[in-house]
Amino acid sequence: MRSYQQLFRTPEFTPLFLASALQTAASTVGGLAIGTLVYAATESPLLAAVSMFCPQLAQVVGATTLLSASDRLAPRAALTGIALSYAVGTAAMATPGTSIWALFALILLLGLVASLGGGVRWGLLNEILTKDGYLLGRSVFNMMSGIMQITGYAAGGVLVAVLSPRPALLLAAGLYAVAALCLRLGLTPRVPRASGRPSVSATWRTNALLWSSRPRRHLFLALWIPNGLVVGCESLYVSYAPEAAGTLFACAAFGMFVGDITVGRFLPQALRARLGVPLLLLLATPYLLFFLRPGLPVAAVAVAVASVGFGASLVQQERLMAVTPDELSGHALGLHSAGMLTMQGVSASLAGAMAQLTSPATGMTVMAVASIAVTLALVAARRRHAEVGGPVAVAVDRG
Repeated sequence: MRSYQQLFRTPEFTPLFLASALQTAASTVGGLAIGTLVYAATESPLLAAVSMFCPQLAQVVGATTLLSASDRLAPRAALTGIALSYAVGTAAMATPGTSIWALFALILLLGLVASLGGGVRWGLLNEILTKDGYLLGRSVFNMMSGIMQITGYAAGGVLVAVLSPRPALLLAAGLYAVAALCLRLGLTPRVPRASGRPSVSATWRTNALLWSSRPRRHLFLALWIPNGLVVGCESLYVSYAPEAAGTLFACAAFGMFVGDITVGRFLPQALRARLGVPLLLLLATPYLLFFLRPGLPVAAVAVAVASVGFGASLVQQERLMAVTPDELSGHALGLHSAGMLTMQGVSASLAGAMAQLTSPATGMTVMAVASIAVTLALVAARRRHAEVGGPVAVAVDRG
């Protein structure tokens, strides 16, 4: 499957795509509104950064307790319920008089609910599409995410500037509600991919099974840590440029769009397989410029170029699906998603704390250096394993 026309002719792909687009737009509008609301109330870079990425911190709880449900729940009901939960929770955040701490409690609760979303959604996508269509399909979702983030941050920036953060939160709640309707009406009932009841023990057993393979371990770490640290840089946009944070977020989303369409659509497989590490390095390197505290034009170009490197995740996800049994695909993709989002939340907290003690520019620079160091360390570890174990050890791991 190599054409977009084939993708959108596939049953259930379009409603899943439209609902995901609405949810992405809602999360960008709502996230910018929350970050602005918290920064205006506290003037704290740490709290502003954490408020925007706080749901990700709850992902680690879901990954260790709830993730077995991603293959054991009916996809339509699960995805519809998650979207409705976000609609209600986001509307509650817009209620006048809501304290900052109540806001954080709601954000964490929604993050816990959302910890199932990645596994259910991407497991369903893997089920809807053929094996050779998953990469193209996922790249289309990533491109959509870039476009909707550009649109969402632009619209959210205007709403926050002209009105206030609370109307922007109400708009986000409405978008989540429409997404829930798309999922309920557009998807067909499907039986769960795996049998048995979801449980904490089942989650731990499957996590251990997935983690037991060295190739999968390396892929999970490469999917989680380097880009998570770069998201720590992004979490400081509001405190770095309070009046132009929407512009920086939109430029980052545009760069991600370019990277995803290039990797997913135009690069041949042989070349794509060799670009995983260079793209991860590209993801972090431009942020080293923030040590010089550039003005908005240079900063916007730097974040756009850096975000092209997010295309590395497509390369790594393709490899992950190649070394994962079909019946565990939802759980594996959910573990990838939960781990990645958790790392993003942790990185946002670390970056915010560093910016609180030094400056947003220093925080961005340090997080970028850490991302480059982790990428190089993962490459070195993989090479050592290849030298020690050779092809036979790799074959055993894949088995």
